[in-house]
Amino acid sequence: MQLNMDNTVTQKPKWIRVKLPTGKNYRELRTLVDKYKLNTICQSGSCPNMGECWGEGTATFMILGNICTRSCGFCGVKTGKPMEVNWDEPEKVARSIKLMKIKHAVLTSVDRDDLKDMGSILWAETVNAVRRISPGTTMETLIPDFQGITKHLDRLVEVAPEVISHNMETVKRLTREVRIQAKYERSLEVLHYLKKAGQRRTKTGVMLGLGEEKHEVFQTIEDIRNAEVDVITLGQYLQPTKKHLPVQRFITPEEFEEYGSFARSLGFRHVESSPLVRSSYHAEKHIH
Repeated sequence: MQLNMDNTVTQKPKWIRVKLPTGKNYRELRTLVDKYKLNTICQSGSCPNMGECWGEGTATFMILGNICTRSCGFCGVKTGKPMEVNWDEPEKVARSIKLMKIKHAVLTSVDRDDLKDMGSILWAETVNAVRRISPGTTMETLIPDFQGITKHLDRLVEVAPEVISHNMETVKRLTREVRIQAKYERSLEVLHYLKKAGQRRTKTGVMLGLGEEKHEVFQTIEDIRNAEVDVITLGQYLQPTKKHLPVQRFITPEEFEEYGSFARSLGFRHVESSPLVRSSYHAEKHIH
């Protein structure tokens, strides 16, 4: 690893190696995605685990357009004035899932702070459409914070996807820099509220390598468990473009193992902790 003049890392270590996607399932999915111009975050986010997930029949779809009302320092999604809501989208996503024979779908979205309902109505309609059109598919909904407004969160709890997830992304001290319009405590409250409202399985993800201290990571894991979250994923932050926050450090596999052991000791149902983990990694296992 090398440091450049502003003390950020410029060279990836050997453990950040992405396996090239292969396999019959992956090739079939790829053909369908290209043929029908289907939209998956797996591709648009250049996910390192795309081959493995698609091989397992898991894929991630983004709803509510591709322009976000927030401008988080880590995220590659475009920021600006979003387009009108496409009310045909739930049907289109559900048909894509059926066409691709997806066993487990992860649904996510941009933030839509411009909408009165923050997009929660379309979220619920998408879950219902998938249930109707592809009843064999299980679902995880990776939602924004909806500004912590409980009536929007209730819409998701009512349609009862197998998992509702909302990512903390980073430790408390770095939240303002990393997730400009988000709040650490609010995200914890959202996760806790979902559980108290009756959601069976909740989940969150944290990225490491943004300048957090070790004790802050342990504290964040503990805070998340205290919010009764069932599943936690910990992975290495990778800079999407030069305009985004730089990687401060590559966390070693041994450190990830240490964090994972600590999380398991607190009683999480599932823990994913290694450099290439993304929030949807092994998502199909998190419903059990």
